[in-house]
Amino acid sequence: MDLYSGYINRLIGELSLLPGIGYKTAQRLAFHMINMPKESVKKLADSMVEAREKVKYCKCCYTLTDNDLCPICSDNARDHKQIMVVENTRDMNAYEKTGRYNGVYHVLHGAINPSLGTGPNDIKLKELIERLEREVDEVIIATNSSIEGETTAMYISKLIKPTGVKVTRIASGVPVGGELEYIDEVTLSRALDARVEL
Repeated sequence: MDLYSGYINRLIGELSLLPGIGYKTAQRLAFHMINMPKESVKKLADSMVEAREKVKYCKCCYTLTDNDLCPICSDNARDHKQIMVVENTRDMNAYEKTGRYNGVYHVLHGAINPSLGTGPNDIKLKELIERLEREVDEVIIATNSSIEGETTAMYISKLIKPTGVKVTRIASGVPVGGELEYIDEVTLSRALDARVEL
């Protein structure tokens, strides 16, 4: 037996399709929206429709933007000779939050994953190689430390090395606050290899 009317059930159902939103959270969001002023609901709906219609890939780094170039690529104060390669826009945002990187990015929109049928041609690798035709000093590979991220990093490294551009990989290791007994062997090995002198 349905507890709610068709419109409420439909709204809950649509919201529960969003990543990370279970039925209870969808229900809470639905009731919140129903109790919002009509103008606020319309603004929310309009912003979703407009974002879907107007947001596109940056013509340079392929992050999401509503202009031809994203704010980072259009910033002349950034070091355009240093490119950090990330798997998605969320990873780029994570690095930007650190405030410690002043170069530009290249967003792959995925990683090589043969088990899912994702090969080198399914991510933005060709576009990265085209960017290297301009003056680039270093490519920093910042893909995830997963098997797919490592495979992608190795593939990119093999593509770029013949060009003479410096290729580096971000260090990975023990997270701050992590307890050694719970950390896997690969991570511990990386932490040991990436050690620095104190």
